[in-house]
Amino acid sequence: MRADLERAIAQGRGETPADLVLKGGRVFDLISGELVDTDVAICGDMIVGTFDRYQGRHEIDCSGEILVPGFIDTHLHIESSAVTPFEFDRCVTPRGITTAICDPHEIANVAGLDGITYFLDASARTVMDIRVNLSSCVPSTHMETAGARLEAEDLIPLMDHPRVIGLAEFMNFPGVIHRDPGAMAKLRAFRGRHIDGHCPLLRGRDLNAYISAGIRTEHEATTAEEALEKLRKGMRVLIREGSVSKDLHALAPLITERHSPYICLCTDDRNPLDIAEHGHLDYMIRTAIALGADPLAVYRAASLSAAEAFGLKDRGLIAPGKRADIVRIDSLKGCHAAGVICGGVIVDDAAFAAREVIAPVARHSVKARRVEARDFRTKGNRAETPVIGILPGKIITEHLTETIVPSDGDKRPDTARDLIKIAVVERHGRNGNIATGFVRGFGLKAGAIASTVCHDHHNIAVVGVDYDDMALAANRLGEIEGGFVVVQGGKVVAEVALPVAGLMSLEPFEAVRDALVRLRAAAAGLGVVLEEPFLQLAFLALPVIPHLKITDHGMVDVDRFEVIG
Repeated sequence: MRADLERAIAQGRGETPADLVLKGGRVFDLISGELVDTDVAICGDMIVGTFDRYQGRHEIDCSGEILVPGFIDTHLHIESSAVTPFEFDRCVTPRGITTAICDPHEIANVAGLDGITYFLDASARTVMDIRVNLSSCVPSTHMETAGARLEAEDLIPLMDHPRVIGLAEFMNFPGVIHRDPGAMAKLRAFRGRHIDGHCPLLRGRDLNAYISAGIRTEHEATTAEEALEKLRKGMRVLIREGSVSKDLHALAPLITERHSPYICLCTDDRNPLDIAEHGHLDYMIRTAIALGADPLAVYRAASLSAAEAFGLKDRGLIAPGKRADIVRIDSLKGCHAAGVICGGVIVDDAAFAAREVIAPVARHSVKARRVEARDFRTKGNRAETPVIGILPGKIITEHLTETIVPSDGDKRPDTARDLIKIAVVERHGRNGNIATGFVRGFGLKAGAIASTVCHDHHNIAVVGVDYDDMALAANRLGEIEGGFVVVQGGKVVAEVALPVAGLMSLEPFEAVRDALVRLRAAAAGLGVVLEEPFLQLAFLALPVIPHLKITDHGMVDVDRFEVIG
């Protein structure tokens, strides 16, 4: 409910009781850094009174609690939570995340504008405030086959939509630096508006050139040195802690009172299992403080700095005139939410039940041809073989070279050296491509695992040591409309169906969380040593993250930005 102007002024003056008053708590003032005993008066969706005492038509006792502004996730792909925006809302809003700035480029790579429109329509109906940055790179490069292609003229009609902030992460940083015409058209269309960045390991003059294109934020910094250069050159650094990409420990020393106005927090890709076991932005906050970061700097990064970075001037502080996004927490170090107010709405089961839930799009999107064991053979006469080297906790990979001697016209997996076969199978019904290669780091000893969550083109990615099991896993994904599959000995031992674009479940997040527990256990039973093998697998197919990746076109040397076989 929007606050009526006259009514808001009257309630702020205390002439009439406020709609809602939070009493007895202490507000963490992000300007002074003080904890202040004060009531907080709310009229409709707006804070109208602080640093005073108020009476309300409805009052909540917050004795013993600290009140902080609602948390803002500045960059994420809701699809990576494996649930719909409505279930994501129900999953993380009670943890204090009141604003999420999403890039729906996962579903856009499958369903194009229909996918983006679904997110825009859903965002108007959720309890949390979901804002959308329009997907800038669909597909991310020319070296993959996606289900859709979006050019500047496709995005321009949506740029003034009330839920749209600007242009999402510009992943094709070589296209920017070398002035690809398609990239230039999008950058020109959004010039002067917010444009998100994505430029891992980019430094020096190339970074200068990239920023000169009007790109304002960056979430791919993995070292403090890289992040500091980007800060010094005017970029806002979004510190990321996802299910695979974990950069918080490396970047926590930068979260100081001096730097905090230019630092934000984001999760990028985080699944319900991680959220249940650890948390979301609340986890990042308490972890950063435990690592020694200043609490004032951390809470600023989680709210006020985020609001300023993305032009959301109506939030980020507990102050009159600001949107009533408030989290009641146990302590600054603990950051465990006892209650959440989002846009003046008390976040509870009744608030979620009152939402209008719309039907999803992009069903029956897995159109891959059926594959056979022989499709996973890797031909070639040279024993020297490029191998993707996984770095746990990072989406950057090593470009390794190993000797794999061909036998009977095929290069076979070698579990003794942890050299596992990886393949990408085109699943959009465009060309039927299949590419194979090798990866080290899974620890797989038997069977296969496969997924249609395969950034960003979302073809089928499969790793295995048995070709029959790899074929069964890939084909099973077509039968369940996409998802995750674990196969051993010719049997499917665990699976999670994701029928919405092959990315999202139709089940409640609790059911998805429980299914992921079983899935992870099944993968571990094959010898997998990675904490999050399926999202790690997904990023092995993203050809804009150094150094070696694989798509349906073949192995990709990202540093050279070319397919190498």
